[in-house]
Amino acid sequence: MNFTNNPKYKSALNKHLIDVIGLLLNENQEFKIVAQVDNIDFTPPLPNDIMESFNDMVMFVIGGYTFETTSIDNDFIYFEAGFGEDNFGSKLKIPLMALKQIMVDEYPLIINSSDYIEEGSKPIKSSMEALMSNPKNRKLLKKRLKKD
Repeated sequence: MNFTNNPKYKSALNKHLIDVIGLLLNENQEFKIVAQVDNIDFTPPLPNDIMESFNDMVMFVIGGYTFETTSIDNDFIYFEAGFGEDNFGSKLKIPLMALKQIMVDEYPLIINSSDYIEEGSKPIKSSMEALMSNPKNRKLLKKRLKKD
């Protein structure tokens, strides 16, 4: 097992994420987070054109109104943000362990190299299963197979 996926390491990292984000919020320090799009719950869901504009990882600036709406609990960070030209509003819920990076200005405070696996989900057994678990990859593969 990769050490970064060790349950004791993940528990320590989760506590560290709570402590650091809590400190940033208490000190009114704006920050940035990077997370995998697949692990983000958008309510209401974003329009397809906005979702398709994202890469696998997306960075959010937690500042201004977004900062004011940000909160955390033991498992998630929550905030509101606007997207696209029309500033489409959505409430986001992201598992803390799905955060890949936290930064202040351009300086990384935390880099999370562990794999986020939702509770109750099965670990991926093969690289093909990993590829197919992403809906964007399934679409691309279907298009590719139709061409051939």
